[in-house]
Amino acid sequence: SKRDTLSEFIRYNRDLNITEDSYIDELQKTEKQLKVYRRTLEIFKTSKSALDRKISELNLNIKADISKQIEKAIIIASTILFLLLGFLLIKFLVRKYMSENELFYTTNKALNFTFITIVAIILLFSYLENVSHLVTILSFASAGIAIALKDWFMNIMGWMVIIFSGSLHVGDRVKFLKDGKEYVGDIVDISILRMTIHEDVTLTTYEVNRRAGRIIFVPNNYIFTEMIANYSHAGIKTVWDGIDFVITFDSNISKAQSISKEIVRKYSKGYTDMTRKQLNRLRSKYNMRNTAVEPRVFAFFDTYGVRISVWYLTNAFATLTLRSTISMEILNRIREEDDIDISIPAQSIYVNRPSPTVRED
Repeated sequence: SKRDTLSEFIRYNRDLNITEDSYIDELQKTEKQLKVYRRTLEIFKTSKSALDRKISELNLNIKADISKQIEKAIIIASTILFLLLGFLLIKFLVRKYMSENELFYTTNKALNFTFITIVAIILLFSYLENVSHLVTILSFASAGIAIALKDWFMNIMGWMVIIFSGSLHVGDRVKFLKDGKEYVGDIVDISILRMTIHEDVTLTTYEVNRRAGRIIFVPNNYIFTEMIANYSHAGIKTVWDGIDFVITFDSNISKAQSISKEIVRKYSKGYTDMTRKQLNRLRSKYNMRNTAVEPRVFAFFDTYGVRISVWYLTNAFATLTLRSTISMEILNRIREEDDIDISIPAQSIYVNRPSPTVRED
């Protein structure tokens, strides 16, 4: 009917108005979002452009830094190579014109240490951006470093004392004590932290250790804390050695002393003359009062007889050789004498007479 049609038209028109209002609201919201998006897009484009320029700038800087570092590395390598060639040339000249092995060894060690130090300084100042930072860090950490690396520092100080004082050299024969044990050998190397000693067959190894040929490493700080004896200091290549033997009380003591002195004079004459010259040279350096070098023979009371003690100068590096020769010569000469008898531990047996009584105090 007409009324129904009119009602339907009115309701449709009302719904259309509602839909139009909603559409307008949605359109306004969409336009606002589009404005926000456009602003965001502009910001993004601006940021992207800035980042692209930054990336391009960083790439250029990286390429420039790489080229700079390569150039610096080439310069440093060339400098180190030049220094190496210079030091090799110096070492070649030293080897060619320096005849004394000991001096050559010390010079070679000093050159190696100098080269390593110079290279370390070059690398440190080439790649450390701010040296003051390193100084600050070391100043704060110095106490801890000193405690943690005390032995290392003491070894380095000991090495400096050894090198500059000249008290020990490569090739010297030395004896040192550690925990009551004696070690005798020749110094074969002196590094910045330790000395290397090759143990030889000596009277100490014969009587005490019964071992020889070992390589012994001695920290350089031992020169501050332990006793080290140098058998060949300042060019002296000789030491005093002694041989003791006991003869009976009724032997001809004067004759035994005379025979002993005659033998040691014969076999040690070369070392005696050598030592006399060496001690005369040392008088300008040391206050040496007793410079007597002639063999000495002493006689002392002993439990089973009279002890004859014979002292003579011998090669510091071969004491056992001359000791063995002189010992056998003295023994053979005494055997030929009827009025000299070697004393041995013995007991007295009294037959048909009372034994001596011990006086009681």
